[in-house]
Amino acid sequence: MSTSARSHPVLRVLALCALLAGAAQAAPNETFLGRWALTLPNGAAGWLEIKKEKGYYDGALLWGGGSVLPVSSVVISDDTLIVTRTRNVERKDAAGKVVRTQQFTETITAKLEGNDTLRLTQLNPRNNGAGLDSAEFSGKRSLPLPPRPALAKVKFGEPIALLNGKDLAGWTRKEPSVDSAWVVEGGVLTNRVPPHAPGTPAKRFANLRTEREFTDFNLKLEVNVPAGSNSGVYLRGIYEIQVVDSFGKALDSHNMGALYSRITPTTAAEKKGGEWQTMDITLVDRHLTVVLNGIKIIDNQPVLGCTGGAMWSDESKPGPIYLQGDHGTVSYRNLVLRPVVK
Repeated sequence: MSTSARSHPVLRVLALCALLAGAAQAAPNETFLGRWALTLPNGAAGWLEIKKEKGYYDGALLWGGGSVLPVSSVVISDDTLIVTRTRNVERKDAAGKVVRTQQFTETITAKLEGNDTLRLTQLNPRNNGAGLDSAEFSGKRSLPLPPRPALAKVKFGEPIALLNGKDLAGWTRKEPSVDSAWVVEGGVLTNRVPPHAPGTPAKRFANLRTEREFTDFNLKLEVNVPAGSNSGVYLRGIYEIQVVDSFGKALDSHNMGALYSRITPTTAAEKKGGEWQTMDITLVDRHLTVVLNGIKIIDNQPVLGCTGGAMWSDESKPGPIYLQGDHGTVSYRNLVLRPVVK
């Protein structure tokens, strides 16, 4: 009489062990969980967060410029992370009328090197559907977020006037090959972007950065953003405090004084476009405080990663103050920085 796995105890145990071993090999590698500083295929800064909530994997991605956005899906299969995001591609007729919208899915796969490095591959469908573009890039695990600092105990050094009120000494173009519209007159630094002629491509103008670099500090300044215009103050070259005419708008992480797409002000404290406004910004141990026009709108909140337009994604490096000049006309004055002293 033959013996089967169902009837023989030893064979049943061996079969169960084989199933358990296979399940263990297929278990998701949750070392992928956490925040990752990315260096994108074109060298730009990016950011990725992978998390698990209520038994599901999810994520958010910053791809160079723009906002931190949720991804479409996150899958962890054995030793591979698979992230997808979708975009709409419009199909137009000869007259330029949209006749159909297609949704394309971009896939990003990643594997770990050790526990702290990602090797990633992007597969992006071409807009006409004729094949895929492939690119490789890398990521480093973000350093653990320090505890919330006790700001009352933080010591600040002597004030450093970032503007001399006469010229651009101490500042340089962030993009050396791009034309600059920045001028200093009467103690005011102004980005004078010329009017854009309708029907012609918009010309890009340079952002402006300090030659010196800083780590933790308090920065006070005054800014005047005309109605409908837009700028930004980048801390350490990677965290953008939004400067925009958002008077009268509902609270949003893209409004005046926000940490762009990351931290929403707790109250609307902006003035109307065209009026001088004050900002008092403190960055200590990757925690941010913003006082806009005398009202605290961000109170010692953690900064989870770089923002769109960052010079790099490494949060351990010092960096410059840089002012966004490629969005519109804006004026600054009385920029004074006090570095944290240990």
